[in-house]
Amino acid sequence: MDQLRRSYVHGTATQTLQGVTVGDCLRRLAETRPEGLALVDRGRDARLDWRGLDARVDRLAAGLLELGFVAGDRIAVCTGNRIEWTLVQLATARLGMILVSLNPALRPAELERALALVGARALVVEQRIRETDYPALLAELLPELATAGEAPLAAQALPALERVIRLDDEAWPGTVAFSTLLVEPAPETLERVRALAAAVDPDDPVNIQFSNATGGPPAGATLTHHNIVNNGLMVGRQLGLGAADRVCIPVPLYHCFGMVMGNMACLLHGSAMVYPGPGFDPLATLEAVAAESCTALYGVPAMFKAMLEHPRAETFDPGRLRTGIMAGAPCPPETMDQVRRRLGMAEVTIAYGMTESSPVSFMSAPDDPVERRLQTVGRIGPHLEAKVIDDAGRIRPVGEPGELCVRGYSLMRGYWDDPELTARVIDEAGWLHTGDLAVLDAEGYCRIVGGVKDTIIRGGENIHPEEVERFLETHPAVRAAVVVGVPDARLGEVVCACVELQPGASLAPEALREYCKDQIAYFKVPRYVRLYPQLPRSTGRALKTMLREQSIAALGRAEETG
Repeated sequence: MDQLRRSYVHGTATQTLQGVTVGDCLRRLAETRPEGLALVDRGRDARLDWRGLDARVDRLAAGLLELGFVAGDRIAVCTGNRIEWTLVQLATARLGMILVSLNPALRPAELERALALVGARALVVEQRIRETDYPALLAELLPELATAGEAPLAAQALPALERVIRLDDEAWPGTVAFSTLLVEPAPETLERVRALAAAVDPDDPVNIQFSNATGGPPAGATLTHHNIVNNGLMVGRQLGLGAADRVCIPVPLYHCFGMVMGNMACLLHGSAMVYPGPGFDPLATLEAVAAESCTALYGVPAMFKAMLEHPRAETFDPGRLRTGIMAGAPCPPETMDQVRRRLGMAEVTIAYGMTESSPVSFMSAPDDPVERRLQTVGRIGPHLEAKVIDDAGRIRPVGEPGELCVRGYSLMRGYWDDPELTARVIDEAGWLHTGDLAVLDAEGYCRIVGGVKDTIIRGGENIHPEEVERFLETHPAVRAAVVVGVPDARLGEVVCACVELQPGASLAPEALREYCKDQIAYFKVPRYVRLYPQLPRSTGRALKTMLREQSIAALGRAEETG
């Protein structure tokens, strides 16, 4: 095959990679732009410049040391977008600890599994997130909190977990108030912080993000300083970010979209991080863009659609808004058109990646034709390679579909404490097998055409059907379950469960959905439940395709859907 016609690309680079740590990036901004705006948390009415952010991070780092935590410890944070999330991110990075990003929607069994998997020594959590009452949830999971007092926790369910740190000052038995960790440190403690920061290596792990990419239960993708520093550097450079920019970040910080493409891109380019509120709210996001003169806005297509359709959308002046990132799901043409016209985001870009690649590997350019931004995910990023292969691992010709693989600086260190699972997705040559079907054209633009794995993407949240199927089959009336994604105008896709009941059993769709509530995250709960006396006897992808097509056709008939 002619080399020029092979589906292989590598990113050209005019900027070198940086061999620095997250802590180095913050310290540099505190020294070079001390009074520049660093962070705005509108939900908490908080604003910090770079010097103030650096000082606050030092104080929190000192507080963590006083509690007895050391480099390498895993510190989990379970909260929405607020200033404290970022303080924990930066303080743990400064000390050589590992931030464990948790989705606040996790239910007790999911939370327990995640904390146990990584051996977290601390959990930072706020008291109420959406409908979740965390004191009640943790009282059930960790009954030892009631009698722990000020001593480290000794929990039977999670023996590694020693501290629960609450973000709110309201009393909560057995927990440590976050505010008490922000007192002015003793000089000798501050010296310890500086010494530990100097000892952190760019290749040290800094973050664990949970991913469903392997097709099984969520695995802990372990990212290094080098991964996220340089991915943030390249993303911000593609957007043209600089010290005058203010980036509105309504996407969750517990995902790489918020943490790397948001926080780290700002940290590498001196741009301000703007959080409209703890969770996505279209009105709060529009207000933040206008009030803070934001120049960039992030979101999945469903978020942009919700903002555009808000009754008060036309009353907001987008002002300086010029660019941003739309990612997490395919972008409908009409949404892209309205984002450019009504929000003034003529330079909006599309990005593609996965947690295991820190996350961005492909990204469109602000000056790419609109058709390219609609039909592709752009071109490979600097210092990265990509190829498209067939089932035998051979590189496909240009224009022909196959599995997309990427390689380069951004690849994770591996799944936490699971080399066997890591080897299933990163081969001996260092290629990450994404599980996505893609086509590369002659100019290097990538088009995602399907998935080797049947991931459902609901409003930017990745859901693996097998995980939901296994849970549904714990219901005594369920004999078998097959979960598929069906289109949704607002969220892109939603979960549909096709369920075969046990002989003689009866079960209402609503009863099965109720069974899911408080047991699995809300976004995994099936929107639709279709009951079958017997599922079709096809298997594998053929069965999934058949049931998905049947479900889409049946959704208008109330008697077949819940």
